Amino acid sequence: MSTTPRWPGSPAGAGRSEPASGSAGSSSWFRAVPRWERIESPVTTYYLLLSATAMLVIIGLVMVLSASSVTSYQDTNSSFTVFFNQLRYALIGLTGAFVASRLSLTTWKRLSVPLLAAALALQSLVFVPGLGVQVNGNRNWIHIAGQQVQPSEFAKVALVLFGAAVLTKKRRNLNNFLHVAVPLVFPAGGLLLLLVLGGGDLGTGLVLLAILAGMLFVAGVPARMFLVAGVGSVALAATMALTSVNRMGRIQSWLAGCTDPNKCFQTIHGQYALADGGWWGVGLGASREKWMWLPEAHNDFIFAIIGEELGLPGTLVVIGLFGLLAFACFRLVLRSNDFFVRVATAGVMVWILAQAVINIGSVIGLLPVIGVPLPLVSSGGSALMATLFALGMLLSFARNEPGCREALAARPGVVRRSMAVMPTRRGRSS
Repeated sequence: MSTTPRWPGSPAGAGRSEPASGSAGSSSWFRAVPRWERIESPVTTYYLLLSATAMLVIIGLVMVLSASSVTSYQDTNSSFTVFFNQLRYALIGLTGAFVASRLSLTTWKRLSVPLLAAALALQSLVFVPGLGVQVNGNRNWIHIAGQQVQPSEFAKVALVLFGAAVLTKKRRNLNNFLHVAVPLVFPAGGLLLLLVLGGGDLGTGLVLLAILAGMLFVAGVPARMFLVAGVGSVALAATMALTSVNRMGRIQSWLAGCTDPNKCFQTIHGQYALADGGWWGVGLGASREKWMWLPEAHNDFIFAIIGEELGLPGTLVVIGLFGLLAFACFRLVLRSNDFFVRVATAGVMVWILAQAVINIGSVIGLLPVIGVPLPLVSSGGSALMATLFALGMLLSFARNEPGCREALAARPGVVRRSMAVMPTRRGRSS
C-alpha cells in the first residue's frame, strides 16, 4: 500500500512514511511531493526570507558598484572605494544576521529593554559636540573610532522588539488607551521619535511612526485609537514641514509638478534616468546620469540607476523581491502561534515596505523627496547592517515554526550529498 510523503518534522499527516535516507532517496522523495505541499511545508517561510534577502543584497552590491564608480573615482582615484565599503558592511551585516537567526525567542524578549536603552543613549549622542555629525542638513550621525554611524537605523530594531514585548504583556488590556500608550508611545516611542526629529530626519521619523502603527494594528488595537494617533502624526509631520524652508520647498515643487530644474534637479534627473532606460535598459554599467548628473545616485536614487541600466525588468524584479519579502513576513504572522513573533514580524515588515515605498515613490515622482534609502539596495552601512540584523531575527522566528527546525536538521548536507554519488572503493584482493 502506497503512502504519501511528507516533510520531515511536519505536524500534519501523522503516520505517513518518512523519506529514505541518503541522496537518492531524498531526491526521489522530493520529486514525489506535490508542489502545493512544498509551498505549505514548514521550511517555506524560512527559504522565502533567505532567498529574497540574499537576492536584494546581491543586486544592491552590483548596483552600488555601478552607480558609485564615477563619483568614487573622482573622490578617491578608485572606482571601487564605495563598493568595498558597502561590501564590508554587507559581510558584517550577514554575520550579524547569522548570529541573530540562531538566537532563541526567549533571548529576543530579554533583549527588548536593553536594546531600547542603548538606542536612546546612542541617539542622544548626535547632539554631543565632537561626536554628532551633520549631513545634508540632518544631524543624525555620530563619528566613533573613525567610522560614521547612524544610530536611528538600529533604533528601529530596538523599537520593534520593545513594542512587541510591551504589547505581548498587555495583550488583554489593549482596549484601554493608557495601557496602549504607556510605556510604548510615551515615553519610549515618543522620546525616540523626538530625538530623531530633533536631528532633522523627517524620513526616519515617518518610518518609526509606520512601525508603531503596524505593530499596533496587528496587536488588535481599536480603530478609534488609530484615529487619534493619525491626527497627531499628521499634525507632527505638518509642523516639521512648515518649520523647514528646505522641506517646504520640496513639497511645493512636488505639488507644482517638479518642472523647474532649479528646484527639482534631483527628481527630474531621476526621471530622465528611468526614461533613458526605457523597456530594456542601456546595459549594466552604461548609465549616463551617474556621470555627475544625478545626485546620490548610489544612495537615495539608486532605483533610478536600476531603471536606466536594467530597464523595466530590473525595476520589476526589485519590486517583486520586496513583494516576496512581504509575503514571507505575512506568512510568518499567520502561521506563528506566538503573539510576540506576530507583532515583531509585522513591525519589521512595515519598516522595510514603508521605506521601500517612500524611496521608490520619491524617485518616480509620486512622493516628494524625503531622503530615505532603499532597504538592502542603497549604499549605507548602518541601514544595511540594521536591516540584515532584523531579517536575521525573522529567520530565527521562522526556524521556530512547527516542524521547521526538524526539517532543516533532516536535510542531507552538501558533503553527504557529494559523498553519496561517489563510487565506493572495494578492497582489492591480494
